[in-house]
Amino acid sequence: MAKYVVFDFDGTLVDSKTVFISAYNQLADKYRFNKIDEYSIPRLIKLSMRDRMRVLNVPFYKLPVLTAEFISLYKKSIHTIFLIAGMADVLKNLESSGYKTAIISSNAVSSIKQFLQNNQIDFIQDIYSSSRVFGKEKAISRFLQKHQLKSSEVIYVGDEERDVIACKKSGIRIVWVAWGFEVKEVVIKSEPHFIAATPAELLEIVQTQLV
Repeated sequence: MAKYVVFDFDGTLVDSKTVFISAYNQLADKYRFNKIDEYSIPRLIKLSMRDRMRVLNVPFYKLPVLTAEFISLYKKSIHTIFLIAGMADVLKNLESSGYKTAIISSNAVSSIKQFLQNNQIDFIQDIYSSSRVFGKEKAISRFLQKHQLKSSEVIYVGDEERDVIACKKSGIRIVWVAWGFEVKEVVIKSEPHFIAATPAELLEIVQTQLV
């Protein structure tokens, strides 16, 4: 039976912080939200998603429209995004060791596919998009059902508290990575199963736990 390592995209596989800031600020100009810059990020990532939205004056009811507009802006800059340092080696090691890899993200499938094509990554076949900012567990459930997988045959890799919550609701293990959008003090209360400070640690956890 195949063993699957499922990745989040933004902040986990790729460094898209600059693109994120630019796209968000365009929406902030349009809707009169509070803008962000690279210096405000350290403060914001210590807050939960809901608290961030309050600080930025972003109302929850606008999320569906904002998500669609954000994805459109993001896609225009997909060529400027790159893999997190060390993650190319992780992906190659997993592929050569016989692990299957997939991506489940709140980003658009078309954007993710374009990035993979731009970077000659052709072995990640399964890409799922969650249409909701909160509720990634539904996409995880679809993935598990499609491949008829047991929870012991999958590990998810993500960088946000909502990833941990979604995985726990879906009954699968998660490795939280420390190089993404959220800091440990925010995520730790959700009790991720594993924590990786570096891509090398991530690879070691997967190879030890998913056997």
